[in-house]
Amino acid sequence: MATQNIFSPDRIEGMHLGRSDNSRGNGEGLLSEDFKGIVGSSDSLLEVLDLVRVVAPTDSTVLIEGETGTGKELIAQAIHNISARCGRPFVKLNCSAIPFDLLESELFGHEKGAFTGAVAQKIGRFEMADTGTLFLDEIGDLPLALQPKLLRVLQEQEFERLGSGRTHRINVRLVAATHRDLTEMVAKKEFRSDLYYRLNVFPVLLPPLRERREDIPQLAAHFVEVFARRMGKRIDRIPQDILDAFISYSWPGNVRELQNLIERAVIRSNNGVLPNPLPDKNPVTVTVTPSQNMFRDSTRALILHALRETGWVIGGPRGAAARLGLVRTTLIAKMKKLGISRPVDQTETTDLGENVEGEEVAIAK
Repeated sequence: MATQNIFSPDRIEGMHLGRSDNSRGNGEGLLSEDFKGIVGSSDSLLEVLDLVRVVAPTDSTVLIEGETGTGKELIAQAIHNISARCGRPFVKLNCSAIPFDLLESELFGHEKGAFTGAVAQKIGRFEMADTGTLFLDEIGDLPLALQPKLLRVLQEQEFERLGSGRTHRINVRLVAATHRDLTEMVAKKEFRSDLYYRLNVFPVLLPPLRERREDIPQLAAHFVEVFARRMGKRIDRIPQDILDAFISYSWPGNVRELQNLIERAVIRSNNGVLPNPLPDKNPVTVTVTPSQNMFRDSTRALILHALRETGWVIGGPRGAAARLGLVRTTLIAKMKKLGISRPVDQTETTDLGENVEGEEVAIAK
């Protein structure tokens, strides 16, 4: 008989576990099935999920950026789950995991005899994902030689298999992800600028774990429950000093590192109490300064870009709110929170007003 796993909220020190629902602002860590595997209730995470809800119903290309281990694949899966393509294929490919000479075949397929070793016809990932979603992870590692072919597929929704002159038309929604700085790669001629702009239709930046420390107790509890159930172990308690150590640790490997260390700790546990898996029992606390808050900076830059593109018009069908897929009042609230106002000169500030057509614009005080 399998060992029963008991992991109830009232027996865990220093944390709160929530039900599996999607209610925002209730402090609960587990989300709906649409966001399966995503745990947390921090503002920075919930803002990302708001962006996912906005873009998912569209067919727009999404570029997910974030450090290694932040959960980019889970966000891509969530975008597919909430979209109209949810019942269609969700196909994944890690561009850094496939050798260069095989990557083109993996993407577009090949005909029998197209090259040495091509003993049979092969269907590529784009063809597999037809009518569904294709997730290209680590897009920054795509070789320059293949980038024009990817650009053509995105623009024309058509391709040819290797060794074939027949054009195949497809209907695929692309979600790409990278931990690399593509703008820097473009500047260094390591990534095509036209492909970057085609991919960067709707950017989503995932915050690193050090910028969402309030989620760490929820994540720790979630992973303890998962691994304890898998291993048939009973974990009753996570001591407060271990939670404090988790919260103060810098987590360079982000959520993936936390997951791996929790698995190690569950393996070592033998008395119902989670041991400390951190290599340093007194890790140095990392203070997050505003300049380190990449998520806030990215959100601010995205809003500013939309405002400039629309001539600082906020409301109406041509306004920045519509362009960003936000409600007008939500955009105004975010502008105030981020300190965004229309620059007039070095000394003047701005306010929000309404033009003669009923479209809200930023005007000088």
